[in-house]
Amino acid sequence: MNAAQRDKTQADKPARDGTAGLVVGVDVGGTFTDLFVLDEAGGTARVVKVPSTRGEEARGFMNGIARVADGADAIATIVHGTTVGTNALLERKVARTGIITTAGFRDVLEMRRRDRPQTWGLRGHYEPIVPRDLRLEVSERVLADGAVHTPVNLDEVEAAARELLERGCEAVCVFFVNAYANPVNEAQAAARVRALWPNGNVTAATEVLPEIREFERCSTAVLNAALQPVVGSYLTRLDTDLREHGFDGELLVVQSNGGVMSRQTACDVPVRTALSGPAAGVIACAAIARASGFPNVVTGDMGGTSFDVSLVAGGEASLSAQTVIDFGMVVRAPMIQIETIGAGGGSIASVDAGGLLQVGPESAGSIPGPACYGRGNSRPTVTDANVLLGRIAADRPLGGGLLASMDVALARAAIDEHVAKPLGLDVHAAAEAILTVANAKMAGAIRVVSIERGHDPRKFAYMPFGGGGALHVCAMMNEVDAAHGIVPRYPGVTSALGCVMADMRHDGVQTLNTPLDGLDTEDLLARIDGLAAACQERLDSAGVAFEGIRESIELDMLYVGQSHTVRVEVARDALTRPGIAAAFERAYCAAFGRSLSGIAVRILNLRYARIGQRPKFDLSLLAPTSRDMPAALGTQQVFHAGQWREAVRFARLDLPVGAEVAGPAILEQPDTTIWIEPGFAGRVDTLGNLLISRQDA
Repeated sequence: MNAAQRDKTQADKPARDGTAGLVVGVDVGGTFTDLFVLDEAGGTARVVKVPSTRGEEARGFMNGIARVADGADAIATIVHGTTVGTNALLERKVARTGIITTAGFRDVLEMRRRDRPQTWGLRGHYEPIVPRDLRLEVSERVLADGAVHTPVNLDEVEAAARELLERGCEAVCVFFVNAYANPVNEAQAAARVRALWPNGNVTAATEVLPEIREFERCSTAVLNAALQPVVGSYLTRLDTDLREHGFDGELLVVQSNGGVMSRQTACDVPVRTALSGPAAGVIACAAIARASGFPNVVTGDMGGTSFDVSLVAGGEASLSAQTVIDFGMVVRAPMIQIETIGAGGGSIASVDAGGLLQVGPESAGSIPGPACYGRGNSRPTVTDANVLLGRIAADRPLGGGLLASMDVALARAAIDEHVAKPLGLDVHAAAEAILTVANAKMAGAIRVVSIERGHDPRKFAYMPFGGGGALHVCAMMNEVDAAHGIVPRYPGVTSALGCVMADMRHDGVQTLNTPLDGLDTEDLLARIDGLAAACQERLDSAGVAFEGIRESIELDMLYVGQSHTVRVEVARDALTRPGIAAAFERAYCAAFGRSLSGIAVRILNLRYARIGQRPKFDLSLLAPTSRDMPAALGTQQVFHAGQWREAVRFARLDLPVGAEVAGPAILEQPDTTIWIEPGFAGRVDTLGNLLISRQDA
């Protein structure tokens, strides 16, 4: 059966009956665990927000599930966006891992791409995730054309594995050079290691990334191995807890490419969960923006610790072939392009030795949290500045029951001591300075994903989400000259909403490394069908129903003599030499403005994605039900642009479709606060989003 026939067969399968239960999206952040609860049968949706338990993420997760329904047996599907893997890499709290590699290549992980942590200076320090004494060599060699020069010495492999176990390794990666061209040696070695390894934490590099370029393949596979015990134990414990509470549905996990996968796949390939939570938020934003008539948006997720920015063009999130989690930690896998900086609500403000005001990257997190929380932190944060300036009402309960109220006096004292006095400013001017610096940093991240990649931010709407994003929406519009802002219905739980909306997706890659003129198209189609079957097997393992199946076929191509490739999407019916050549010329012109004539073209890699389309979320479920404009909650004094102003306050979720609110105004809801500056106005659209524009526009 070919892939096209398989598509039809899968689409014709009867849908699994999931109408009897709830679908719950769960996003575990550094400060809060957010849940979006969809009752498909009842046609309703609601949000739940509980404090996260850092280091014990499963406990915060279960606390949220306990508030969803009387019992977990009422839930049909849980889709989880997790930062467990990302945090483990950033904090280097991964499993002790060993590498078994080709003789002469134990230092691939350390040599990297001859880069360095700091651009300038003569010295630098880098500590690889696997120390040199845990990188062991064995006799084997495959040539670049796939010919086996030296068969693998399996006795050496077994001895190396036993030595790594004696040295306390929990996980191991088998990485052989040129195995992408012929994995026979690596497969035999991995089989021998698995026969004696006491757990399932054995990674063969070509099973994770069968692609040319040894460092990227080694780095991705080693990080996968190091994460297997961490992510695997977390998800297994989570699944066990859910089953004990009566859950009998499917636990799915969001991937960094914006799709979802089964729990078992996430345990097998945990490296694909890097940036899982932010990716889910971008997927939700793309869908909401498309439905609201804005196919081009820049998203900004402002949480307690970080600010994550991504760009959506033509209604689709931008994918990157690889990302860098931290210096030297390269993950080569399809990921939604996200730029992350340390500028969240908990980012700490300070004056450095040179007398300059700095905001972040250090964060107060949720424990102890900003100074106004009254939990022992005496240093000022972005949240403290917003509270002191009146943009957040201090007497409002903080979402999820974290705090009943906040202390303005503590925020004032922290800002006065650490910022106002060192800079010789009034305390309110100092608080505004904190926000000005934070806004400038966030605007810089927006320019990275837009201007530096050839996009004009003035042609994109700005879409903030996360608990703190809506407080800065007008400031960001001013910074990048965006004409429109879109605040989703539930900004603080947008990533959890994205978990519910995301399709299932699995990607595969194979290196071809062949000239276009010599391409065997029949072999190419056979390879595609092989990848399609492997990806379909992963989709089937999740046990959920799909409305349809679609595929994406891409080729990494370049002119002979070049070292960097262009991603070329090709339809299945255009997989002929002329069809591929035409697609490459279009893609090259789009990227560089012109094509090059008279130069031979080469195909480096084949990339395949198979997407199981889940039932589409009806965004109209989020629309306001009220028809009458509610009375204002009152007014609030807000310090803005050097003076106090009286801002009107509304309960945002009570505003009907078509309601317009002119700034200065504060719109409050359980998961966030929206600050509409003077000169701006917000209008509620038919889906409940708040569309913000300048009043003179």
